[in-house]
Amino acid sequence: MQVKSILKLGTVAALTTVALAACGTTSSSTGQAKNQTLNWMESSALPTMDNSLATDVVSGETLNNTGEGLLKFGKNSSTHPGVAKSYTKSKDGKTYTFNLRKSKWSNGDKVTAKDFVYGWQRTVNPKTGSQYAYLYADVKNANAIMNGKKAVSTLGIKALGDYKVQVSLIHPVNYFPTLVAQTAFFPQNERVVEKYGKKYATNAQNNVYNGAFKLTYWTGTSDNWTLSKNSKYWNAKAVKLQHIKFSAVKDPQTALSQYQSGKLDAIYLSGQQPKNYKNSKEYHARNSSRVAYLELNEKKDSMMRNVKARQALSLILNRKQFVNKVLDNGSKVANGIVTAGLAVRDGKDFAAEASIPAATEHNVAKAKKLWNEALKETGRKSYSLTLMADDTAEGKSTTEYVQSQWSKLPNFKVTNSNLPYKTRLARSASGQFDAVVTLWGADFPDPITDLSLFTSDNSYNNGKWSNKTYDKLIKEATTTNANKPAARWQNMIDAQKVLLKDQGIIPVYQSGKPQLMKSKVKGIVYFPVSSNWDFSKAYIGK
Repeated sequence: MQVKSILKLGTVAALTTVALAACGTTSSSTGQAKNQTLNWMESSALPTMDNSLATDVVSGETLNNTGEGLLKFGKNSSTHPGVAKSYTKSKDGKTYTFNLRKSKWSNGDKVTAKDFVYGWQRTVNPKTGSQYAYLYADVKNANAIMNGKKAVSTLGIKALGDYKVQVSLIHPVNYFPTLVAQTAFFPQNERVVEKYGKKYATNAQNNVYNGAFKLTYWTGTSDNWTLSKNSKYWNAKAVKLQHIKFSAVKDPQTALSQYQSGKLDAIYLSGQQPKNYKNSKEYHARNSSRVAYLELNEKKDSMMRNVKARQALSLILNRKQFVNKVLDNGSKVANGIVTAGLAVRDGKDFAAEASIPAATEHNVAKAKKLWNEALKETGRKSYSLTLMADDTAEGKSTTEYVQSQWSKLPNFKVTNSNLPYKTRLARSASGQFDAVVTLWGADFPDPITDLSLFTSDNSYNNGKWSNKTYDKLIKEATTTNANKPAARWQNMIDAQKVLLKDQGIIPVYQSGKPQLMKSKVKGIVYFPVSSNWDFSKAYIGK
């Protein structure tokens, strides 16, 4: 199944009452296998099940299937009913009122408006330490709360009784419905969170779930975890799968062997595997809004603060050779942080409009010249660093290739460090790195989901690159010009060009997701935006 996610930006509706139509395919009981268990591969272990703290694809995928927000994503990243069965938007676009259906948590508690108020307040509370809190920036008082200037109780969300939620924004946000479909906006059961305290969401039992499935096995450190059908889910009758068994398999050959022996129903391919299986009926080339880029720790030493050094590290890379000869898995050269196909306006793709060819070209002679100048300007005769990445097959391929290219620069030594996913995330967040391969998937179909990462105060700006012009452009796009489509679009184009010209990051590739999936697996919905999956309508055919 190949799905493209393209949303024309800049449209803000007038007063509307949105009746949300369900989407996705259903199946009759005929044609279904007796054993409704899906065996699914992940490339890394599950880091967390706290939706206030989750930042990664694996956690997001599991949370997306065990929890549910006001709205849910459907095909083509459209939104449809979640806990909210309908909503209204005010004429000025700044007030949303969501009408909730009667639903329950997996422990039998009612899911009420207060659960959304508590969950949202907990996420923006600076004591929680959520890296995704910045997504709330457009909600009234969120920024003041995150900066410790106002109480969490002042956040622009109210419970109007048990089954009505009212949200107040500081200005219109045309993509707000796609925000509330994110896991960071899911409800949280205050009684359960308080009961378990620091142990909340650290294993399968210390949590409750309001989604189509509940987590029934996960120790918090295990490489395997299991979802089971949630009988308390409001639409449980439509859920066909009884269990989803996830296995973190890092070695591609091991994964392939398990797929061939029937132990896994779907696997991701890497190395030579995509070439070998691209003619198979079970092969799927998934699009992705995920980009891999290099972050350089500018806080750590002056070399990485030198723009010539950063430009040299980018220019020495032959991205075309890497994606075509090394990865060869459907990945494409990244021209920036915003991926191709994510956002289109007036027929023009943002990624193309906001690119600077010189920032991603391959020019060995120029790279060496700039590197020598950077060494001289920083008073060095030589330089060394450690390049960090995941210990996956793709992570290792990336570090090996980048190391081989960077080593062409004079008087430069590169050491690779490939770490477990969870460890790499933690070290990136705490600034314990010299250079790191970061993979980021867009959370919603708008360039701001990627561009906002690199403002000076964003918690995801691990390299600590800072540029006042960039900050100003992003602020204008999210405030002054938030309801001016053309001006906002131009703000974002200009911002990406500033980021690329200054080489605040080094874009490398837009991920492809080649996959083998058994033909008996039916009804799964894949979202290129956030590279996520919805198993709620899936089933195992005969």
